[in-house]
Amino acid sequence: MPKDSVRTSRAPAAIGPYSQAIVAGGQVFCSGQVGLDPESGQIPETVEEQTRQALMNLKAVLRAAGCSLDDVVRAGVFLTDMADFPRMNAVYEQFFRSPAPARSTVAVSGLPLGVKVEVDAIALVPART
Repeated sequence: MPKDSVRTSRAPAAIGPYSQAIVAGGQVFCSGQVGLDPESGQIPETVEEQTRQALMNLKAVLRAAGCSLDDVVRAGVFLTDMADFPRMNAVYEQFFRSPAPARSTVAVSGLPLGVKVEVDAIALVPART
């Protein structure tokens, strides 16, 4: 099965040997996005701001793959502190319409760049007409 790498300057560049996303088999597999602003290189302080930026970055990667957040069927959220769950969730729900994608949220001991939240996703490539 062929696979294509997705790359956009509207989201942070990969900081390791991985792609921002891979398109294969009619699906887009998005690597985790953190709250790093790709223009300024800054990371906001609060989990709400980091969640918002991470989801904006995810949206940019999906757009580069020809998709949108509406095409996401599964998301994963990684938090360094599960006490941040309600604040992350309040921002997250602003980005996804019903039916929201399936999702798992897990607490982790650390994330790249010392961020509080990371979000990854799998989306379906829309049929072209």
